[in-house]
Amino acid sequence: MNDAARKLAPIGKDQSDQHYREAPNNLEAEQALLGAILVNNDAFYRVSDFLKPVHLFEPLHRRIYEVAGDIIRMGKTANPVTIKTFLKADEKVGDLTVAQYLARLAAGAVSIINAEDYGRAIYDLALRRSLITIGEDMVNIAFDAPLDMPPQGQIEDAERRLFELAETGRYDGGFQSFNDAVALAIDMAGQAFERDGSLSGISTGILSLDARMGGLQRSDLIVLAGRPGMGKTSLATNIAYNIAAAYDPEVQADGSFKAKNGGVVGFYSLEMSSEQLATRIISEQTEVSSSKIRRGDISEADFEKLVACSQMMQKVPLFIDQTGGISIAQLSARARRLKRQRGLDCLVVDYIQLMTGSGKSSDNRVQEITQITTGLKALGKELNVPIIALSQLSRGVESREDKRPQLSDLRESGSIEQDADVVLFVFREEYYVKNLEPRDEFDPKYDEWKMKMEQVKGTADVIIAKQRHGPTGTVKLAFQSEFTRFTDLADPSFTQYEEH
Repeated sequence: MNDAARKLAPIGKDQSDQHYREAPNNLEAEQALLGAILVNNDAFYRVSDFLKPVHLFEPLHRRIYEVAGDIIRMGKTANPVTIKTFLKADEKVGDLTVAQYLARLAAGAVSIINAEDYGRAIYDLALRRSLITIGEDMVNIAFDAPLDMPPQGQIEDAERRLFELAETGRYDGGFQSFNDAVALAIDMAGQAFERDGSLSGISTGILSLDARMGGLQRSDLIVLAGRPGMGKTSLATNIAYNIAAAYDPEVQADGSFKAKNGGVVGFYSLEMSSEQLATRIISEQTEVSSSKIRRGDISEADFEKLVACSQMMQKVPLFIDQTGGISIAQLSARARRLKRQRGLDCLVVDYIQLMTGSGKSSDNRVQEITQITTGLKALGKELNVPIIALSQLSRGVESREDKRPQLSDLRESGSIEQDADVVLFVFREEYYVKNLEPRDEFDPKYDEWKMKMEQVKGTADVIIAKQRHGPTGTVKLAFQSEFTRFTDLADPSFTQYEEH
């Protein structure tokens, strides 16, 4: 006698004496739901959005639910008569044939009003069974200790599976009414109104950039690219610190915290150590040259400023991971852990080309970069945070007369350009003009060079080459190289915005 028949038949003494643990299930709920669907097919649409055949425990019930769903979606009526032809005629449910069992289900049907409640109960039990499976796999793999899965890899795999279960284990998705969508839009507008700067996204701390982008939008993948020496790491560091320093938590109804302004920032520094990154931030905040800090060439007053700054920075929610060559799977696992333990509002990755894919083979670098950018975009949506990913540009920029970068200059540009919601280029003309200085100051071209140098000195262009939610263009900023700091231009004679 199978499980379905056992639930229909009276329980004997031999069954009550069983001591084994059965996987969580509720066959009566499955029978009641299937009966409701067979009597009134509208019940199917109350649960089909979240309940799949695999979620039912009894194999026969899975098949009945699947066949009923196929028939109903074709616009036909699913009842004991139409369904039985798609099931094995010789299959028995205890002493009952399949046709008799279907009739028994329909006869014991519950009201359609209760169908969704039964569906949710079945779904929750399926999640519990999935949790048990993940736990059993963890134990078995840990005992077997396979060579191709070190303990760290097992932890990351378990975290990924648990997080996937947490994200997919919901039945509040699907269509929402327009009224609900309007309410969400008004709520977002209200949050933007209350937020400093009245931005819909998270402020970068650079007003002219915020004015063009509306801040950093949640779930966006923002690619920040430039040639070496342009200051892309400096700009990313400036933005990361500005967001963390402006963090203003607000207590929610459930006791959790949500950022009213600023946010908690995770910074993956694959190129620089955490000490180097901290030195840059301290230099920016104290206006003491980073080269002097490294050499120890500072006065007592400068040292006091450094100490005071370090004490203030200890409260800033900026977390740095300096693991080199990190894979997209490792990065995702650590980001999930940070969000769970400390909260997370923005991620910075410096930079894409130093990451590795999750696959074992890395022969095809273009495919690996595609895997990385796709993974970053999916992670941003999963965690609902903006991700700033830095990227190198190809050397082709240097061979052109016009050094301003273009989308085609992105290394392995196809996937990066496709997956990114926003693409920003950092361009400092000063860097190139400085290298053109005539050796002889009496050279006729020297005065022309000097004039050009005065025009571009201390400035930088942030070129918005792509933006899904807004205009493209160029934002002109001030750049203080000795402090690695980007700021808004103070001189109003400069044009801050240039439309493309």
